[in-house]
Amino acid sequence: MMDDKPQHECGVFGIYAPDEDVARLTFFGLYSLQHRGQESAGIAVSNGRRINLHKEMGLVAQVFDENSLRPLQGHLAIGHTRYSTTGSSKLQNAQPFVVESALGPLAVGHNGNLTNAHDLRQELLNRGVGLTSSSDSEVITQMLAGGEGRTWDEKLRVFMVRAQGAYCLTVLTKDALFAVRDPWGLHPLCIGRVGETGWVVASESCALATIGAQFEREVAPGEIIAIGEDGPRTVARMPAPDRAMCLFEYIYFARPDSLVEGQTLHAARVAQGRELARESPADADIVIPVPDSAVPAAIGYAQASGIPYSEGLIKNRYIGRTFIQPDDRLRKVGIQLKFNPLADNLEGKRVVLIDDSIVRGNTSGPIVRLLRDAGAVEVHMRVSSPPIRHPCFLGVDMASYPELIAHRMSIPEIEDFLGVDSLAYLSLDGLVRATGHADAGFCQGCFTGRYPVDIHLVEKETFEN
Repeated sequence: MMDDKPQHECGVFGIYAPDEDVARLTFFGLYSLQHRGQESAGIAVSNGRRINLHKEMGLVAQVFDENSLRPLQGHLAIGHTRYSTTGSSKLQNAQPFVVESALGPLAVGHNGNLTNAHDLRQELLNRGVGLTSSSDSEVITQMLAGGEGRTWDEKLRVFMVRAQGAYCLTVLTKDALFAVRDPWGLHPLCIGRVGETGWVVASESCALATIGAQFEREVAPGEIIAIGEDGPRTVARMPAPDRAMCLFEYIYFARPDSLVEGQTLHAARVAQGRELARESPADADIVIPVPDSAVPAAIGYAQASGIPYSEGLIKNRYIGRTFIQPDDRLRKVGIQLKFNPLADNLEGKRVVLIDDSIVRGNTSGPIVRLLRDAGAVEVHMRVSSPPIRHPCFLGVDMASYPELIAHRMSIPEIEDFLGVDSLAYLSLDGLVRATGHADAGFCQGCFTGRYPVDIHLVEKETFEN
């Protein structure tokens, strides 16, 4: 059964640390970013003369071992863990991409989606540049390798003028590490300090904590940072007139212990639950989450409503980590592969079931039936995000219009479809309040259909041969 969540984006990591085993630290940094992508992983390391690369399909722990890390010697590294948003899930699209250029070797890791990738790709092909993948990330790599400018600083500035859409980049040259965040700040990127002279860049601050690095600050929207032996320096700041941080980083994507705009995502999600309780109360005996991602919102709902928090579902946390497909008999078991109910907690109870989002609606109904079969007498579903009525074209695999249940159905129709006694979603205003930054700009495209940049519809496998 397909997981009824927006699929993750990618995780990027970069490190400059002359006195450290940078490949090993990158491995652990990627390990902490595994939630952002589970399809492939790669690490590129520079020793000041050349860049060595290892990448494969699979989870970080499947791709790397002592033998594959040992040849990756140097003082600069970038790493990437991928979920495919442009270009299918195959080795040719795995990152980082590494090429030779007139300025020396270049490696690029990318989180996001370029909305003008089709035009940029066609320009490269018209110039005679050969492309080996169907990923917009290779387009970025070749744009930098052969773009205008006599230095990497200049090439990155030109790229930022040309590129449209979402991108957080770690860029590795033979003697420097660059961090680049798109002008809208659509997805997070931060910088920290490791050891006496080392610096780290990562999609989320949780990766810094994992390797013992000290969080310094977020990379600003439109900022290009170069890191070398003199430490970090800002090459350029080219922000858009308005910020447009992805609201789903607050709802689901980023790890709850990561910091965004000065607060943990856990605190923001608890606040979402409190807002949801104020907006949509329920007469019930217990509040339970769909584990694990809805736990903070359920805690907040319980706090604000005064209804006791409890556990009603136990998640098999490793089912999603296998590439072995269930046979026909196990497919019929369905949702029980992933969740088991706690009948002792549910018997005779009126339940508020908290989830952070409903995309297709293909798992919510079976979960409701699981609770009723375990003895719940009422199930009131509350969702700590607004209805998702539109796809994402900026780095999140959010499903297509026909797949989105809130695009096809009204809330009363969804309520009947799921078989719940009542259903309510958090309002967009309530979600923005819960971020603690109501005056900041956010991308609301998946809720409203209004995107911060012009959207050119590009399907995930548009560039496949």
